[in-house]
Amino acid sequence: MITSIFRRPATASIVSLAMIVAFYVFFGGVDLGRMAGAASWLNFAANLGIVAVPVGFLMIAGEIDISFGAMIPAGSMATAIISGHYGLPIGYAMIAVLAMGLLMGLINGILTIRTTVPSLIVSLGTLVAMQGVILASSKVLTGKASVALTAPDWAKFAFGQLIGNGHQVIIIWWLVATFVFWFVLHMSPWGNWIFAMGGDKQSARNAGIPVNRLTIILFMLSATSAAFVGMCQAILFNSAQVSGGINIIFNVIVSVAVGGTLLTGGFGSVAGIFFGTITFAIVNQGIYFTQIDRNWSSLIIGIMLLLAVGMNESFRSLAFSAGGRKKKTKPS
Repeated sequence: MITSIFRRPATASIVSLAMIVAFYVFFGGVDLGRMAGAASWLNFAANLGIVAVPVGFLMIAGEIDISFGAMIPAGSMATAIISGHYGLPIGYAMIAVLAMGLLMGLINGILTIRTTVPSLIVSLGTLVAMQGVILASSKVLTGKASVALTAPDWAKFAFGQLIGNGHQVIIIWWLVATFVFWFVLHMSPWGNWIFAMGGDKQSARNAGIPVNRLTIILFMLSATSAAFVGMCQAILFNSAQVSGGINIIFNVIVSVAVGGTLLTGGFGSVAGIFFGTITFAIVNQGIYFTQIDRNWSSLIIGIMLLLAVGMNESFRSLAFSAGGRKKKTKPS
């Protein structure tokens, strides 16, 4: 029973979350009620989480995508240029943003399956290329690196409004997306296919799993999710800038890793990524609720994240070793 619980990818991320909250409460003097009701860490988690789960899917399947770091500003700029600069209906901008995400994912997927180049290198190349496209197109089309946008009320309501005490509506999109992703990974045949791909792609092909097609779909999901986040940010803040989105690469990868997903593939869960994202958000934003000197923030964040990732590995190793001993002592 205990071994099976430890084997779950979400277990270590939940324990890590509890330990980090306890650290802030006992050593940082955090008012837990005040932090729990704050919007900063939850908004931060929602913007990360919508991208983190699709990226986690790719990692479980044995691939990785970092080009989403350019797709977020690309989604923002496309929305602002089409609707803000040229004055076209916001619906056209949304369709263009989602199509751009699908196209980027398609390119990443095709390059990954048609070449022997690792997906990390492929997505690094498309990341740099997309950064150049964003900068060049902004300068050519608008002559500026920042574009203003005034979204209509319905778009503001659905994608860019603040709810309650400063909570962004993207939190609702995050929760809905997480449920859908959970169903796909853990309750549908596609989830089994994704895990099988991460275990052994050749064996998955021999079992009749459409590895190449599913790889392309996962890359398209990752890029489109990032473009969607960028679109929401443009609508929320009424503007878009060429820069931005690069730091989120580190944030997303760490959130997925803290959530118990193996970078080598074949192991992970949506619940683990969900709590891993919350853990990273609280680690990153919780420092501002403490009495700790902000100059120590980077050191504290780094140590906490290393401990969280180390705990994931320890739990997993302990569970597998315990399972191995149990098998050996079982009578034949």
